[in-house]
Amino acid sequence: MKEGTLYIVATPIGNLADISERAKEILSEVDAILAEDTRHTGKLLAHLGIKTKMVSYHDHNEKGRVPEIIERLKQGEKMALVSDAGTPCISDPGYRIVHACREEGVSVSTAPGPNAALAALSISGLPTDRFTFEGFLPPKGAKRTKRIEKILASDCTSIVYESTHKIQKLVDEVAQLDPERKLFIARELTKMYEETLHGTASEIAKQISERKGLKGEIVVIFERVSESKN
Repeated sequence: MKEGTLYIVATPIGNLADISERAKEILSEVDAILAEDTRHTGKLLAHLGIKTKMVSYHDHNEKGRVPEIIERLKQGEKMALVSDAGTPCISDPGYRIVHACREEGVSVSTAPGPNAALAALSISGLPTDRFTFEGFLPPKGAKRTKRIEKILASDCTSIVYESTHKIQKLVDEVAQLDPERKLFIARELTKMYEETLHGTASEIAKQISERKGLKGEIVVIFERVSESKN
């Protein structure tokens, strides 16, 4: 029996027009779609006129789902993995099933597309020749402080995801450690209220404080350490 394939399918981070024709084709033709939030993905599928069955696959159940999914793929089914927005596995569920597929010899293919980190980097005006993606920082404590200090000492541009509730805390922490470090912040990329901020950490900390925070999906990009500080 021919084994199936797991497709890692990128979906829009905001603007639904950003979905690719290939992504639509795959989502229409697979046997099932593994969705981080079936309600969220259901809205996208309804917009696209796609009626493929969905299977819930998220942080809290992915460990238990993997054996079942692998078995179905080995029986010849084709499945697509999607997250709520952007590219699966990038600060989203998916690592475990992709790793299991590689271990079990199951085919994995990608339908690339939107990604908030790279989209923000491309318009940041900061160096793009070398960069690191840090995902979400530890929420608090010494681990968080050490990670920020490591980013500030890096000779690469660094990309971080941050929540609405912690963005003020993050820029305040950076402003205390290195007030002149340049930051680029992008929120709600490709959506109606898309916005970017750029300047020194101290400048941006003041702006966000005066506005009483920022709402939406937020990407923060750190200028790499200057040669004079090395």
